[in-house]
Amino acid sequence: MDDSDRLSSDSNVGSVRPIVNTHIHLPPNFSAFETAEQAVQIAAAEGVAAVGTSNYHDFRVYARFAAAAAEARILPLFGVEIITLIDDLPGGGMLVNDPTNLNRMYLCGKAITRLDPPIPAAARRMATMRAASEARIREMTVRIAARFGQAGLDGGLTDERIAASVAERSGVPIEWVSLQERHVAQAFQELLFRDVASDDRVAMLGRLFGAETRVDATDAVAVQEAIRSNLMKAGKPAFVPEAAVSFDDAYRLILELGGIPCYPILADGASPICRFEDPPEALAERLLSRGIYCAELIPGRNRYQVVDRYVAALRGAGIVVTAGTEHNTQRMIPLEPMALGGERLSDASREAFWEGTCVVAAHQQLCASAEPGYVDGDGRPAAGFADDEARIRSFRRIGADLITARSAAGVQV
Repeated sequence: MDDSDRLSSDSNVGSVRPIVNTHIHLPPNFSAFETAEQAVQIAAAEGVAAVGTSNYHDFRVYARFAAAAAEARILPLFGVEIITLIDDLPGGGMLVNDPTNLNRMYLCGKAITRLDPPIPAAARRMATMRAASEARIREMTVRIAARFGQAGLDGGLTDERIAASVAERSGVPIEWVSLQERHVAQAFQELLFRDVASDDRVAMLGRLFGAETRVDATDAVAVQEAIRSNLMKAGKPAFVPEAAVSFDDAYRLILELGGIPCYPILADGASPICRFEDPPEALAERLLSRGIYCAELIPGRNRYQVVDRYVAALRGAGIVVTAGTEHNTQRMIPLEPMALGGERLSDASREAFWEGTCVVAAHQQLCASAEPGYVDGDGRPAAGFADDEARIRSFRRIGADLITARSAAGVQV
């Protein structure tokens, strides 16, 4: 794809926009990509102008991502994803953007800049969060391995062995690996496929789960999801509760890393829509009350009409909106965000996602240069503007220039 295809004027809704994506996971996080470099190669082949990461716990792969992005003339955006628990919701609790766990909120940080190294306070918070997550994964691995052993399979798989395999596959040092549930599920799926003939797998999975299953036992990803659902989720034999990372600690960490707190919206990715998010106007009020001025959709799990409703409500409340694809399973999908079923997003939503990406890019560049960003160190919107719209327009222009300059000339920003 040549430069003219990747660039566009920055004027009217409905004009051609560069493809942008603010939420993917890079290995050694669980990812559809084999390496950070492969993610950039695919982005370049698909004509993507800006790509944002949202990894958990460790950012050391970001330097490789940034180097590959510079060579490919793609603007890299750096982020973090954190699982938090909120204890001050009305009525004793509600579902937020996790469809199965009360009071659990995923929170993202966009445009983080203080990565190498993070300030001491941020480093301490990250170390505490990572240690708790890894202890949980270790215990879950022990429980699943015991269940495999009881079923007559190899029960010797450990978190250390899984981490070593992830590091080798991703081409990174093992110290960069912080295991997630999906890593564990994949490792046990691979063990099952290695030791059990395809015709016998459904019966074996039934023994492991303690209940009949109809999963397609030739589909590796489907089996991984079945292992997670039947062994690792709440109420299941290998479940271990998340360590309680408070919303306030996660929010403060994002600010200490120089980023923008961002709420990832589930919307009709759950049925019914979680009460915290319904209706979208109420969600906007709840986010503003918590100092959140950026939200994100993963449109591939939403009907396009629902995407439009949330974009309109949030943007109307002065909250910028971005979009991503996650790429956090082994299924490779396009990097351009699309609605459920691959439906193309409306012009209005694509314009809003372009605008939000530009704001994130501007914040990252300005904060990296020790200038005021879209939000300050306390999470408050940048001062000196007549209103929210003036602020958004200003950062949008800065970010649009950064993205198009990088795409056109490979300028390092």
